[in-house]
Amino acid sequence: MIKPNLHLLIIFCLCLSFNIKAHAQSDTGKVKKQTYIQVYYSLTNTAGTLGGKSNLSVEVGKQWNVFSLGLDLGKTTLEPIHGRDTSFYFEVRPNLNIFQQGRFTNTLTVGVGYVFFAPNNFLSELTSGIEYTASDRLHLNANFGTFYYSGRYTATSATFFGISASYYFLPYKNRSSIFKPR
Repeated sequence: MIKPNLHLLIIFCLCLSFNIKAHAQSDTGKVKKQTYIQVYYSLTNTAGTLGGKSNLSVEVGKQWNVFSLGLDLGKTTLEPIHGRDTSFYFEVRPNLNIFQQGRFTNTLTVGVGYVFFAPNNFLSELTSGIEYTASDRLHLNANFGTFYYSGRYTATSATFFGISASYYFLPYKNRSSIFKPR
């Protein structure tokens, strides 16, 4: 069994590794990478109180034109937990902007993660959303999807509806994913 402090060390190393690898990649000049931070809130269709259905997370990532990769840290429920907290999770979330029309973008996100101390500790996610570019730094997103949790003996899933706000540290310019030859 891994000790709780070791979990934090593993998460810190993954975050540091992601940051170093993203900065070490060469830029071809055609695709400019953007660093973002996203706050995400969602409600699942599970039974219980509003706090029990609520999920909250923070994602930090990089975007290259229509593809982004984020590291997500969050809670599967905001309800108070008695005893060992089994609601914290870590997830890697690749995202693809599928279609863009003006300020609106259709997104597809898949994710894979780990829920700490939970019996169903393997997390996977499939999400589709509509993103609105409010400004060159602020993007708002409404999405829906399914969280899948599995363990050694049981598995569950929960559909959800969520909203998020992303802040880009450099101005983000929406460009076509098709580059015209010179």
